[in-house]
Amino acid sequence: MADKAMNNAQENWDQRLGFLMHDVSRLRRKVFDEVMKPEGITRSQWWVMAHLSRHDGMSQSDLADVLDLGRAALGGLVDRLEALGYVRRGADEQDRRTKLVLLTPEGRAMIERMRVKSDVMSEAILQGLTVEQRHQLADMLSLVKHNLLAFDTARA
Repeated sequence: MADKAMNNAQENWDQRLGFLMHDVSRLRRKVFDEVMKPEGITRSQWWVMAHLSRHDGMSQSDLADVLDLGRAALGGLVDRLEALGYVRRGADEQDRRTKLVLLTPEGRAMIERMRVKSDVMSEAILQGLTVEQRHQLADMLSLVKHNLLAFDTARA
């Protein structure tokens, strides 16, 4: 009987942790959407731009794979970002058929506005955590991410 209660407690803790991680992620995205709304940029658009800010000049195909988006869906996002003047498409010098997605100066300016707003938001949502706790949280989440990426579904 004690084993069953301990298993239930463990299961409940695991479920609570999973729900908490999901809720924190969802709420952070929701708050950032609200923060970015005055800029006129959607979650999908800022996600593409944020990735390009770290890996500018990726092929459209590779960008779709990394962001786990269909090529057509990403193509539509890039079309809209291009119409807004935040990105441009360019040909790859090694393979002219490959379309690269590049940030424009306007896109870089938007990224900077996003970073400033993100920093303000992060300070507000991490209020009450010391610098050391923030680093520990980042380290722990990085480990969980690493474990998720390495997870072998055959073991489950």
